[in-house]
Amino acid sequence: MAHGQTRATLAKRRADVEAMFDQVARRYDLMNLLTTLGAERQWRISVLEAIDPRPGEHVLDLAAGTGASSGPLAEAGAHVVPADLSLGMLQVGKLRRPELPFLQSDALALPFPDDTFDAVTMSFGLRNVEDTAAALRELRRVTKPGGRIVICEFSTPTWAPFRAVYHQYLRLLIPAFARLSSDPDAYSYLSESILAWPAQRDLADAMADAGWHDLAWQNLALGVVAIHRGWA
Repeated sequence: MAHGQTRATLAKRRADVEAMFDQVARRYDLMNLLTTLGAERQWRISVLEAIDPRPGEHVLDLAAGTGASSGPLAEAGAHVVPADLSLGMLQVGKLRRPELPFLQSDALALPFPDDTFDAVTMSFGLRNVEDTAAALRELRRVTKPGGRIVICEFSTPTWAPFRAVYHQYLRLLIPAFARLSSDPDAYSYLSESILAWPAQRDLADAMADAGWHDLAWQNLALGVVAIHRGWA
């Protein structure tokens, strides 16, 4: 828990984040494509390759939103559970992908027994959880021994000149794109959360502290996004 934050403060932040995603649910996938200039599709392919789902495996896709990341897992033969805190996102997802078993779930209190999943994954959602360390421990709890985790998240560009340009983009262009959405304030929050997120090594250290091992990461788009992979 962050220093100085009370339980009431964290609960309010969680409720605010949930409400934010409820409001942007219908246009969320479209806005992702626009704000990433189309790169999100390739990033999701890279995540799928990192997960390497196999037929019959049980996979938890946390922060699944509308299920854009869950569909390919199911197509690969895995038994995927798309879970998200936002009911609005899940409702949109169920309309688009009725065959998937969408589940409303809190990353800090997953409704599954220990050692349930062969793989757990979370794309572009971990930074929105109020207690990163607790979420990583909870993901570890529900993963079978020898199972794997794949976290895809915005990260820190590795080349300083590009990093400066990217930060300008976040501060100026994403809010401009956001004016096309139904909730511009939501996208302002998202850009702020990206800027505040820890760098690649720091996230790997947090995962290690939560009990994951053999950690490695892959930078995409010069480190704009990083895919972290580890084992239970």
